[in-house]
Amino acid sequence: MKQVKVAVTGAAGQIGYAMLFRLASGQVFGKDTLVHLNLLELPVAVKAAEGTAMELADCGFNTLGKVEVFDDAAKAFDGVNWALLVGSKPRGKGMERADLIRENGPIFVGQGKALAKGASDLRVVVVGNPCNTNALIAAHNADGVPMERFHAMTMLDQNRARAQLANKSGSLAAAVSHMAIWGNHSSTMYPDFENARIDGKPASDKIQDRAWLENEFIPTVQKRGAAIIQARGKSSAASAASACLDHVREWNQETPSGSWFSAAILSSGNHYGIAPGIMYSVPVKSNGSEIEVVEGLQISDFARAKMTATQDELLSEKEVVKDLLS
Repeated sequence: MKQVKVAVTGAAGQIGYAMLFRLASGQVFGKDTLVHLNLLELPVAVKAAEGTAMELADCGFNTLGKVEVFDDAAKAFDGVNWALLVGSKPRGKGMERADLIRENGPIFVGQGKALAKGASDLRVVVVGNPCNTNALIAAHNADGVPMERFHAMTMLDQNRARAQLANKSGSLAAAVSHMAIWGNHSSTMYPDFENARIDGKPASDKIQDRAWLENEFIPTVQKRGAAIIQARGKSSAASAASACLDHVREWNQETPSGSWFSAAILSSGNHYGIAPGIMYSVPVKSNGSEIEVVEGLQISDFARAKMTATQDELLSEKEVVKDLLS
């Protein structure tokens, strides 16, 4: 039986709780892979994480190996093949985005340094917000880990966008494909309806209301997280957890020909005119371990303006944390 070792930070939180049982069940890595879980939490939350470990054991999953709980990142990341960085400080009332970035920066400096203890094939998915810049900080501080092994998650935005197009067109989400998310996982990101397809045809063939696409679809996807918080009083934990696992599956298997998924990766400056040195979401494909940017998508003037706006936000975030990028 194959084996994989996965670390999850913020393991006692809502996203971690929604994620761990699916990781342990074989849904992500398959029924032929034994999953060992390292749960990382703050000392104050270790007891809760231990309770989750007890529940995981009680499920009796055939694909679950050892479950260990840590409050030390270096120990939690030792020898792991995957690190899912979920934990981060949430945005408080009245807190500006720049303040949140500065509050979370030191956390991801420390976790980045600890990730040097990971396995030689370590892959990292950052979920904790602001995830793009948190991923950039961690990648810069993870000595010896190639920066292309770090992704920030925009799969949640991709899933949200597909759901909106499906609902508007009277289709199932399965009918919606080729959805690219550009830029930052924030209210500036651009869900690219111009390259999306429904039932294999351009989305605009099914949804011919350009005003809706520009003025309702885009802001609905951009502000979906806030709308969920307003509706249920809590953040979108289950859908975020599901999206993270979707991201892991997509990265861990070969992408079908002609398809892609969205991920925020370190920009080299060589694709679509995107500035180098920021974690910017683009359409990518995987060979099962390494990813590459999907080339050749048509970018209209409308799309370019949206892509530039979210790029500018990421550049400003990078400026806020420049002293943390060792």
